Amino acid sequence: MTASDNKTIPDFFDESRLDPVSVATGRPASKSAIPKPAVPKRKAGFYFSETLLDRFTRKFHQLKLDGVPIENKSALAEMALHFALDDLDRGDASQLLERFNNR
Repeated sequence: MTASDNKTIPDFFDESRLDPVSVATGRPASKSAIPKPAVPKRKAGFYFSETLLDRFTRKFHQLKLDGVPIENKSALAEMALHFALDDLDRGDASQLLERFNNR
């Protein structure tokens, strides 16, 4: 056994780790009083332009700095996808559908 065998590997997906924005701003990470039920989720991969990813990341960090109780980037992406799908469900009144048709 070597010394490197005793090293603990950090769990990057651990929900209890420190939030760097909260540490930097001094604001505690907000947790809702009512715990949310665990919803089974699956990992998904999509390709986006660098510009869109940069904009998404900047917006996420700005929301955190503004004190918005957003858990992580996945929560922001999931909410945005819900909004997009709800808009598409509006049929002919959908703004997304209009953009697709006017490309």
